[in-house]
Amino acid sequence: MPSPPDLGPHLGKLIQLRRDLHAHPELKFEETRTADQVAAWLQALGLPLHRGMGGTGVVATLRGTGPDAADPARAIGLRADMDALPVQEANAFAHASVHRGRMHACGHDGHTAMLLGGATLLAQRPDFNGTVHFIFQPGEEGGAGARRMMDDGLFERFPVQAVYALHNWPGLPAGQMGVRVGPIMASANRFEVRIRGKGGHAAQPHTTVDPIPIACAIVGQLQTLVSRAVDPLDSAVLTVAKIEAGTVENIIPEEAVIYGTCRMLGRATLDLLVEGLERISTHVAQAHRASAEVLIKPGYPTTVNHPREARFMARVMAAVAGEGQAHADVPPAMTAEDFGFMLERVPGAYGFIGNTPAGQPGINLHHPAYDFNDDILGFGARFWDRLVREWFAA
Repeated sequence: MPSPPDLGPHLGKLIQLRRDLHAHPELKFEETRTADQVAAWLQALGLPLHRGMGGTGVVATLRGTGPDAADPARAIGLRADMDALPVQEANAFAHASVHRGRMHACGHDGHTAMLLGGATLLAQRPDFNGTVHFIFQPGEEGGAGARRMMDDGLFERFPVQAVYALHNWPGLPAGQMGVRVGPIMASANRFEVRIRGKGGHAAQPHTTVDPIPIACAIVGQLQTLVSRAVDPLDSAVLTVAKIEAGTVENIIPEEAVIYGTCRMLGRATLDLLVEGLERISTHVAQAHRASAEVLIKPGYPTTVNHPREARFMARVMAAVAGEGQAHADVPPAMTAEDFGFMLERVPGAYGFIGNTPAGQPGINLHHPAYDFNDDILGFGARFWDRLVREWFAA
């Protein structure tokens, strides 16, 4: 009987690689160094590569050696995202970001390392019946890199019957995993409300139509969209995160601009929020003798797990983590993920792997003190190995 694959001899180097990626973060579609590191690891495994898809994406292929491995209908995709965020890191450890204003505040460095670990295990003993495509994707953080890879022919060049992804999750303790059937992450749309008034001297407000208090009134009224217009049993978040207006203290500006996001799990709720944004902004501005233009910028779709694939992922999680450590119906998150584009094209599932050390408070994603937990790196790699082998054995 062949010996089981062993990550032990490679784990130290994998942790070093993860920390190197953390120390050298690259923003969306700038992941050239990261892609070089990924490609070098995969080439050392002897895997054929395709580079440049979606800009800086890397796809590697491992063909099994089982008796039915040549069947073209037996192919699976595993995806990891590679990009960092425009956040100034607050950590002081040795592998903190060397680039000011950039850091891996979402753990994509860990996603990349986990998938490389899974590829290492699978390449040690490729005695399965099928083909695995390892997809290392750029531009998840606001760049829709998944869609760009698909536009470049990802699933035409590398057809798969299912695609899977994992995200490290501070809401779960290390050693636990979770997934669910149906929506697991929200859709996200950005919006911009441009209020046009009449500028003038700050000492003569009666001669102006000041857009700043109008913007404040609109922001206050927008809060009622979720609290009073959305079904309490539904989920939606509307956040105003930025307001721009004016140049100096003694001039009332001509315009003010509101920026924000709206997130939801269902299409009907999206339509409701968009209609409400336009109605409230327009009418509040008119009530104050101003005008408002609303621009909706479509973002990511809801990440919707397919039933069969999500249930399969849950079974593998239970096998790897243990029955009490795997959750088959985790609550959906209102964060957004461009893996939703892939799930609109191909059946698959997206799951969570716990990141928080036992007994410690979790640090939220996108926080300047966030870091991927290296103690789960081998755990995640073993999950990928088990998922592939069981998928082909089913």
